[in-house]
Amino acid sequence: MVSVDVSIVVQIVNFLLLIWILNMVLYKPIRKILLERKEKITGLQGVIDGSDQAVIEKENAYAEGVRQARAEGQKEKEALIQAAAEEEKVIIGKINEAAQAELKVVKEKLGQEVGTVKAALEQEIDAFADAIGQKILGRVA
Repeated sequence: MVSVDVSIVVQIVNFLLLIWILNMVLYKPIRKILLERKEKITGLQGVIDGSDQAVIEKENAYAEGVRQARAEGQKEKEALIQAAAEEEKVIIGKINEAAQAELKVVKEKLGQEVGTVKAALEQEIDAFADAIGQKILGRVA
């Protein structure tokens, strides 16, 4: 059997002293380093989360800027198309007016020429009638 004497007390004191020394020399510095590492990782994780949030905000701002630029571009495009359509109407109107004026001049000129030809034919109607009568009857009047 195990006898309880002074050596067991010395062994217990030796064991407790060894645990205390190891705690002071080895365990506390290791725990301190682990705690510092954990705090550093936590701090870096916070920085990462903040950076992620900043990136998301910048992406959203960029997407919004692109959307607004496209909307403004579409509005400007529609305004240019509208202005071009109005200018086209004005140009076509001017061309139509010029064509109508030219058509009127041509009709007037044609009317004058018809009148001149009609007057010339009316003056020569007697000569034509005599020539037709001679051909039909075969004699000279």
